[in-house]
This record gives sequence, structure tokens and C-alpha cells, in this order.
Amino acid sequence: MAGRRGARDWIVDSSMFLLALFFALVSSVEFPTSPGSEPDLPLWLRISDMVLALLACLSLWWRRRWPVQIAVVLVLLSAVSGLVAGAMLIALFSLAVHRPPRVSLAVFVGLSVGTAFVHSALWPDPHAPFLVNFLLGVALQGAVTGWGLTVHHRRELVESLRDRAVHAETEAQLRAEHAQHQVREAMAREIHDVLGHRLSLLSVHAGALEYRPDAPAEEVARSAKVIRESAHQALQDLREVIGVLRAPVGELPQPTMADLRQLVEEADEAGTRVEFVEEYAGTVPERTGRAAYRIVQEGLTNVRKHAAGATTRVLVRGAPGDGLAVEVRNGPSPGSPPAAAGGDGSGQGLVGLAERVSLAAGRLEHGPDGRGGWRLAAWLPWPP
Repeated sequence: MAGRRGARDWIVDSSMFLLALFFALVSSVEFPTSPGSEPDLPLWLRISDMVLALLACLSLWWRRRWPVQIAVVLVLLSAVSGLVAGAMLIALFSLAVHRPPRVSLAVFVGLSVGTAFVHSALWPDPHAPFLVNFLLGVALQGAVTGWGLTVHHRRELVESLRDRAVHAETEAQLRAEHAQHQVREAMAREIHDVLGHRLSLLSVHAGALEYRPDAPAEEVARSAKVIRESAHQALQDLREVIGVLRAPVGELPQPTMADLRQLVEEADEAGTRVEFVEEYAGTVPERTGRAAYRIVQEGLTNVRKHAAGATTRVLVRGAPGDGLAVEVRNGPSPGSPPAAAGGDGSGQGLVGLAERVSLAAGRLEHGPDGRGGWRLAAWLPWPP
């Protein structure tokens, strides 16, 4: 408000000044109800009233900077001079527009009504009763104040709608960033689950070749073949996962319960003795089957890392309405695992697995089984 005037402000301010000045000139000619317009009054008093009206019109140029002060002064002057009425009405309108409603209403109720009464009493209209003249003045000032309040509330409404639009845009951007973050987390989880299994196979066979350099040529060739196939498959899996980022629409490549037996067979071929027990009937829901696959995959990967050569049992049991129970239990390791197959035991895979099971509304348990082995078990919902 107190800043530099723009082109629109210059036009509005000039129009308001000319309008107030025109109102003062018309009042001095057509409505002789002020001391400045009475022909029998001294010349100096008439001139003083006209100068006062001119100053009132000029004050409108600063009505945005000091709306309360200017409105109060002009309302008080309107009690003794009818020539400032135009400037006073414009000041009341500006006050209602640029200040809170309680301020403009206080000026109207506390001053305008009283000054209208004083003006009607000092300069009565011979063609209208006192009460009519008084009520007309109050109604005119009240109408201008009400108009200003309407503009004030309209501006507040537009501003609130603009703020809502900005907040909605910001929230949409935050939701997009959150969705992107979730996709990145899903990508990281899939890369861990997919590549962890393949790389653990590489680690087991590479460790075997390192610790048994005198192995028969057939066994060396077999291990080399497994390493080559596992490396190739890991590269293919990584390409599938990363390829999703380039697709406009699509999902991450996800395994199902149908792939579970192949997973167990791969682990068995890699030297992990696995007993696989399936005790369920019906079609397992896709989401539940995917979570079960990841549980078994993480369990077998941990066995190869931390209990290489241990006997392992994979149990999948359940029915619609009862849920699906998945358990990976391994016995004690027959010996110390190779360094390449050990790992630091950070447990990030189990953390991600716990999150996956939680999102599926299931339960996850893991820890020593009391007989030197390890048990990883989960329950997943299976609607009837």
C-alpha cells in the first residue's frame, strides 16, 4: 500500500480526486447547506470552506497509506462542511476496503452517525424534515461502508482461493516426490532381493573353487558353469528391473508361487541341501505368493551366506481363510563358511523383508531355533 503507485493506482487515484472535486463543486451550487455556500456569509468563510474541501480532495491521494486517519478527519469535517462529503464517502469506502471490518464499522458507528446528526442540526434542509435529512446521511454513509466491506471480503476470498491453489500445487508436488521416493525404495528392495540371491550363488561356487584348487576337472567345470549362468541371470534380472524405469507404464518384474520350486531347485544345485514341503490347496493370491517367494529367497540367501552346507527345510502351508505360513529353517553349519560367503550380517535384507510382510498385513519372526540353527517364519493373510 505504501509502495510505489502503478499505472492502475494513478488512474484510480486521479478518478477519485476528480470525483470528489466534482461533488464539492456541485454541492456548492445546487445544495446550499454548508457555510461556504451561503451567499450572505462572509467571503473569507466561503473561501475557507472551499479551501478545506480542496484539501480534503487532495488527501485522498494518501488514503491507502493512512486510511483510518484520513477517514476520521474527513468524517469530523463533514459535520460542519457539506463540500467535503464526496471526499468523506470515498475515504469511508477505502477504509472498509483496506482495513478489517471492525475498524470501518467502529468509525461508521462511532463517528459517522454523530456527525450526520450534527450536520443535519447545524444546516437543516428547508425542503425536508430533520429526521429525513439525518437518516439520508446515515444511509448514504452506511451504503458506502457496506460496499467497501463487500469488496474487502471479495478480495479476501480471492486471496484465500489463490492460497489454496498454491497449497494444492505444493501438496501435489510433495505427493509426487513421495511417490517417486516409494518407487525408488521399491526399486532398491527388488534389486536387493533379485541380485542377492544370484550373487550368493556366485559367492558359494567361487569360494568352493578357492578353497579346493585340487578339485576334479568335472567339478571345476560344473562350478564354472553355475557361476557363468548365475552371472548371466543376475545381469538379465538387473536389466529387467532397470528397464521398468524407461517404460511409461509398467510394474516391476515380480515372481509368483509358481516360481518357488525353481528357486528351491537352484539352491539345491548350488550345494544347499533343501527339503521342500508344500501343503496348501487352491490358488494363492498374487500379492501373498509374491511375498512368500521373497521370504524363501531371503532365507536361502542367508543360509548360503552364514551357514553354508547346512541342511535346510522350506515349508509352505496354508488354506484360504487360514492364511499362508512360510518357514525356512536350517540346521547348524557343518563348518566355518568361506569368507566370500559370509557377509557382515548387517541384516538389511531382513529389515526390508519385515517391511514387505508388514505391508501385506502379515507377521514375521526370525532368530535362533535353540538347536544351533536359524528359523525364519512368516504368516501371510489368505482371504477365503
